[in-house]
Amino acid sequence: MHTMHRKRMMLVALPSLVIPLLLFIIFFNVQVIRSPSIPSSKTTILQTQFSLLIGILTRADNYDRRHFLRLIYGIQSSPIAKIDVKFIFCNLTKPEQRILISLEILRFNDIIILNCTENMNNGKTYTYFSSLPGILPRKYDYVMKADDDVFIRLKPLALSLKPLPRVDMYYGFVIPCASMNPFVEYMSGMGFLLSWDLVEWIGESDIPRKEMFGPEDKMVGKWLKMGRKARNRFSNKPAMYDYPGTNGKCSHELIPETVAVHRLKRWDRWLHVLEFFNVTKQVL
Repeated sequence: MHTMHRKRMMLVALPSLVIPLLLFIIFFNVQVIRSPSIPSSKTTILQTQFSLLIGILTRADNYDRRHFLRLIYGIQSSPIAKIDVKFIFCNLTKPEQRILISLEILRFNDIIILNCTENMNNGKTYTYFSSLPGILPRKYDYVMKADDDVFIRLKPLALSLKPLPRVDMYYGFVIPCASMNPFVEYMSGMGFLLSWDLVEWIGESDIPRKEMFGPEDKMVGKWLKMGRKARNRFSNKPAMYDYPGTNGKCSHELIPETVAVHRLKRWDRWLHVLEFFNVTKQVL
């Protein structure tokens, strides 16, 4: 009697188990069909020709700017380069920073906190470059220092770097503004990059260590000159420039071949730039 009762219970329960199982199988198959195929690691290796770290020097309290820039760079990519974007600032000084920035690190893992006091011309750039070899888990072909008021177009940037040397390289927008000679002075702080060997040299050489203080982007040019470094240089004009009308000869109108636009200190300038380059055209 008990056996018959158990059989009936199993027969009653069986349809209730089969139906969800069938639904799961159908849903899984649909998801597999809809999901794009993941390229093999071999394909990725063939396409990715170099790596680049972009360090955006900012301040801990600039929460809104960081979140905005995450959107800007999160929707960009380049098939020929592995590009990582990190936010760089000095030691935290407020209790609320420790909570809020810890949340950012847990969520995005895109922040590097340097052992320094926040400053303009007292060694932050030196601390940035000299610290990287000791704190990064990997080497990059290039390391960039960028401001948080610059819009960098990652694909054109990568294409401009593709034919350039991977060693002893100094790339950016040369100062003075009217010059086209990359050896004349130094690269603007809007965004310049160094090859990894130069980053290591900054951390190891006494030359930068003894010349830390002063206009920091100018000091980088001085270090390289004193050390007879950066034999390979490239000033990417007119593709890098300041926003129209903001800085004399360093500025010009927006152009399609842009790599970087600097001095976007107001939201109306950001909106103008994003509209010009049709950043959201596929949505609205």
